[in-house]
Amino acid sequence: MINFCTYFDSNYLLRGLAMYYSLIKHCPDCYLYIFAFDDKCLKTLLILNLPRVIVISLEKFEDKQLLSVKPTRSKAEYCWTCTPSTILYCLKKFNLESCTYLDADLMFFDSPQILLNELGNDSVLITEHRYHPEHDKTSYSGKYCVQFMTFKNNSMGLKVLTWWRESCLDWCYARFEDGKFGDQKYLDDWLKRFEGIKVLQNHGGGVAPWNVLNYDFFTKNNFLYGRRINNHEEFKIIFFHFHHTNIYNLFNLIKATYFEPVNKPSELLAYRYYEKYLRLAYKTIKQIKISLDINFDKKSDYLFITLKEKSPAIVKKIYRYIKYAQKTNSGNKK
Repeated sequence: MINFCTYFDSNYLLRGLAMYYSLIKHCPDCYLYIFAFDDKCLKTLLILNLPRVIVISLEKFEDKQLLSVKPTRSKAEYCWTCTPSTILYCLKKFNLESCTYLDADLMFFDSPQILLNELGNDSVLITEHRYHPEHDKTSYSGKYCVQFMTFKNNSMGLKVLTWWRESCLDWCYARFEDGKFGDQKYLDDWLKRFEGIKVLQNHGGGVAPWNVLNYDFFTKNNFLYGRRINNHEEFKIIFFHFHHTNIYNLFNLIKATYFEPVNKPSELLAYRYYEKYLRLAYKTIKQIKISLDINFDKKSDYLFITLKEKSPAIVKKIYRYIKYAQKTNSGNKK
């Protein structure tokens, strides 16, 4: 049995549901443990009652140690602080053989089983950022990315996870300090600090805005593939990390990447797939008539729009405005 866990609040609900739908499509027998980080998210997930999802509230999850540091952390910092604790909670509470943590803004294009197979006899699986030289933040954000991490429920896996949890409880902030950054830079020395650590080799796991310039993308047999520019090696995309992807409107989810607008035609392929799952997530929420605030981003941050799902007329007006603005801007560029 394959077990995954993730966490998000109502602000990330669309992305979290998009991740779930893509995961369950390609890994239908898995279980996903979702930690709901606010009441609106919890209420929505309980009403949806999604197949093969176990919803966990903060009330059940938070312990005295987490609650003691919560006032000292920002919202994002507290989420990072909780990352190892969510995995540990799943392993112990549900007596799982292993659990793989997933960032909520991932999308799966194929089954992650091929990635999990790399773990073999090791106990912990981690993934590299694989930064492109133009966007290398290794010294600041770390060599490895907390996006897809597997821990076995054995002595070595628990040793690593317990150490990570205690480290994050002690220090987990959105700044670089003494070789640390958030929950992530702790991973940098794990290959030396611990035994049983496996670094994922498949480039199909962990394609993201910070490394897309390393690849070209194309479709083959209805699957999305990547091709390494340096050696032309082809690989099937397993998951894409849509970090800092902004949702501009519900009808044409124009993208922005972590560093710059998407200009590479082949890169747009991945974002086109993601749009479909975001729309599916929105339709799912709309069907249960939950009032959901959706923050739509606009390029250059000169327009920030907040809509409620009960305002379809406003949505249509904004849609027409954005399409007109896009057409006008396109004409000016020429």
